[in-house]
This record gives sequence, structure tokens and C-alpha cells, in this order.
Amino acid sequence: MGSERDRGRRRASEPGPYPGPMAGPVAEPGPDLACPHPYPVPDAAAYLAGRWDVERTVHDLRTGAEGHFRGTAEFRPDGVGDALLHHEEGQLTWGGTVSPASRTLRLRPRPDGTAAVDFADGRPFHDLDLRTGRWTAVHPCAEDRYEGCFTAVTADAWQLRWRVGGPAKDQLLCSVYRRQA
Repeated sequence: MGSERDRGRRRASEPGPYPGPMAGPVAEPGPDLACPHPYPVPDAAAYLAGRWDVERTVHDLRTGAEGHFRGTAEFRPDGVGDALLHHEEGQLTWGGTVSPASRTLRLRPRPDGTAAVDFADGRPFHDLDLRTGRWTAVHPCAEDRYEGCFTAVTADAWQLRWRVGGPAKDQLLCSVYRRQA
């Protein structure tokens, strides 16, 4: 089922509640996902709540094209239960064109400090467990595979790297989030 690159790679030891290999702690992230030293976070939702500045670089590994996103992210109560809406908006520069860009996800906290992350329409995306300061998530999307490394770096900064591979995409997205004062 996996590619040649995936064979022999350590699998997530604790898969999420969603079908297929979704997430889990991984002692050694893949070679494309070098992560900084982690900052342990006992409660993902409490840590992420608030407003963040976001800088993201998008690399198309097939064509060599590179783009940039600059904007803000806000994790705020969604008004239904304990969930937080994760809304990002800003400007994406790609191929010399600057366009507005946004996305919304939903973070559903769990009593143990972990969370489930869903798309805005309710479809499951991945689990999130920052208790060790680092989490690797895997999300299959049609024939493509998203592998993300979330790393809390300090109380006010975290990084996210998504490696996307498959027939439709071959990309590396590197994001830095810094808490707004």
C-alpha cells in the first residue's frame, strides 16, 4: 500500500481513531521533516488558543516553484461545546501573483490534553498530541499522502512542516507560528 520510500519507515505506534494510518508519535521523523527541539505542551487547545502570526513557504518539488504565505491564525471558541475554530487568512504569493488565501479547521480538545482536528465541513483530518512537544500526523487525501510534523518550540512559537507526496502533488510546506503580543 505504501510507496518504496515508505517501506521500512517506522509507522505510527498509536494510530488515531480515524480509518487508516492517521497519526501517532514517531521517534524519528522522515528525512524531509527535520524538526527542532520540542517544548512539551500538556494541553494542545490551551496552548494554541489566541492569535498567531504565520509565515509559510510552499515548495513544489516537481517544478522547483516556490511560494510564500503571510498572515494570521486565530484559535477561538466555535460557540459549540469546547471546540476551537482555527482560522487562517493572509496573502499567498505564487508565480508572481499575490492572492488572498484562507482556511478554517476545527480543533476538538480531549480530556487528556490531545485534540482531534477536523476540516471545516466536519471530515476528520488528524489527531494532535503535543504533550512531548512534537507530533507527526499522516493524512491520506485521494492518492496523495500528507505527513506533518508539529513542533512546539517555545510557549509562544511553533512550527509545522507538511510533506505532500503522490500522483497529484510533490510539495513541502514549512510554517512558523508566533504568538501575537
